[in-house]
Amino acid sequence: MFDRSNLQVFANHTRAAAENMAYTLQRTAHSAFVKETEDFTVMLINRKGETFGVPMSLGATWYPGLTYTRAIEMVGDYKPGDVAFTNDPYSCFVATHAPDTHLWKPVFYDGEIIAWTGGHIHNTDMGGAVPASLSRALTEIHQEGIRFPPMKLVNEGIFDENILKIMTTNVRKPDLNIGDIKALVGALNTGERKILAMVEKFGKQAFLEGADVLLDHAEAQARDLLRTMPDGTWEFVDYADEDSVEANPCRLKLTLTIRGDAAILDFTGSDPQLGSSLNVPSGGDPRHTMLLVGVYYILYTLNPKILLNTGLTRPFTCIAPQGSVLNPVSPAAVGMRSLTCARLRSVIFGAFCQAVPELLPAAPAGNNCIVNVMTTDERTGRSVIAAVNPVVGGGGGMPHRDGTNGSGADAGYLKNTPIEITETEVPIEFVKYGLAKDSGGAGRWRGGLATEMAFRVFSPGSRITARNRDRSFFRPWGVLGGKAAGLSDMVLNPGHEDYRRLGNIDTAVLQPGDVLEIRSAGGGGRGNPLEREAWRVLQDVERGYVSLEVAERDYGVVIGDGKVDEAETSRLRASRTSPTAHFHYGDEREGYEAQWTPAAYNLLTDILACLPIHWRFFTKTEIFRRMKGRAGHEGVAAAFADVRARFPEMPEVRLQIKEVEAAE
Repeated sequence: MFDRSNLQVFANHTRAAAENMAYTLQRTAHSAFVKETEDFTVMLINRKGETFGVPMSLGATWYPGLTYTRAIEMVGDYKPGDVAFTNDPYSCFVATHAPDTHLWKPVFYDGEIIAWTGGHIHNTDMGGAVPASLSRALTEIHQEGIRFPPMKLVNEGIFDENILKIMTTNVRKPDLNIGDIKALVGALNTGERKILAMVEKFGKQAFLEGADVLLDHAEAQARDLLRTMPDGTWEFVDYADEDSVEANPCRLKLTLTIRGDAAILDFTGSDPQLGSSLNVPSGGDPRHTMLLVGVYYILYTLNPKILLNTGLTRPFTCIAPQGSVLNPVSPAAVGMRSLTCARLRSVIFGAFCQAVPELLPAAPAGNNCIVNVMTTDERTGRSVIAAVNPVVGGGGGMPHRDGTNGSGADAGYLKNTPIEITETEVPIEFVKYGLAKDSGGAGRWRGGLATEMAFRVFSPGSRITARNRDRSFFRPWGVLGGKAAGLSDMVLNPGHEDYRRLGNIDTAVLQPGDVLEIRSAGGGGRGNPLEREAWRVLQDVERGYVSLEVAERDYGVVIGDGKVDEAETSRLRASRTSPTAHFHYGDEREGYEAQWTPAAYNLLTDILACLPIHWRFFTKTEIFRRMKGRAGHEGVAAAFADVRARFPEMPEVRLQIKEVEAAE
């Protein structure tokens, strides 16, 4: 029934319906994090639980491939007016950390369910050990707030007051939670009305067919893009700065294989399940949406007209071994999974950047720091907890332009909250908010600049959480001659004698008058910086994006009296050697990998895979402690021999590795 023309008409209707849902939620939500930052999703879902329609201009962009099938099946006996919900990451792997509360509603027509409306909101707080419920330091999911397995929240239009009482008793700001949840219910109702209107317009059978055909069309579009890529296998590795309070790096490894119109993403070799909250609960689903977010961005970059729905996931198969950081086993903490997902996207970008280097950008900042403040409003005496602002870094240099400044690439959906609104709702004072000079990686196309923000508190014991703090050691990489970007930072009381660098610490207690300054990373550069037009470099200097020193050091452009010294610039550039490496990571990673070589990590992975899951992170940490003065495969073998001698309780590890035996 559907040809290319009327299928596009149907797709436009589904998008319009989803946009209406998003507007309903944005306009009626209570928390700034939902109504201003827009950390929410809404979607249209077919009878099987697959997403077939999402908004394009509002909300988070992580979930176009989300499947609600398992969650739907865990409730059952749906009636008109029912709404079910969950925020438990391990029940059905729909919610992936406790603050994300997912709701779904059946849409009935002629007495049967013909579709669902669904979505999530990020609650400001779900209780637990820290305000806002999220911190890298948490070690088990029970510390991350109250959890609800899939169950009915609304029965035939009536809220279950007992569930609401349980929630309000356990969270720090119940009014925000309940207000946002009710706003999402309103959005689901809007979606229901729009679906029924489509049924009346197109007919029941045409609607049901159209919802499925949209998925097939998205799948075909994705396969068409894969066929334009060469067959082959590419590996890429990237690191989160710290795997826990132990502060060892967390390694993610991807082996990407493309064959025809299908691709395999094998994450074997990534770190084991961590003793912190950086784990990503995928449940081993080979097409879990969290594992494929980076793929969505690549597909949309290559074809901005591609349909965003579950069909995009079909050509891809992910392998995430059980007990790894990308497939943890309960009760592993998962609250900070968004930090790992940012690095996961970098890994996916790096692998595809080798397959089609002429089409893709350098690395984005990859550290979308979300800042929450819990303090006392001295004007009213009331406790306040709120999200202040996302501190998001620049996008990587593109094949045709500079990276986006401030909020680029895969974190661009996180909108900034106007300072005036934040200062009205939260008793803090902003003293800085802008772009950080010299933070974008140098290149023919410069990386986007970082965001920097500083604010002062006025009340004793003000508690700050700044989740997703990362990229303070491993830089966002540059490509094709472009340089890696500037690092992130967090400083308490900058410019004062008692200033303190906090690194990747994500919780802090501030006292009256204290100032906290946070800077994100920038985006990596793309292409040889010596080939950037001198007038562009001069323009960057005039705009405050690049200093005179960096203009000369990285770009070979000499500027004096506000003008380019053409003769000196030509001489300086002629004396420089053009970079030849595909990637530039920065001195920090290069120094780290001189010790932790690929062979060293291969051996570490083999050792940990032979151990029970609950021994893996402990063993990794103990090996790292013993690597001082050691390097490479032999160093890991010797360190492991020391660990095994120190802990005879360790289960036997059967490895046919000569170096391990020799070290013993």
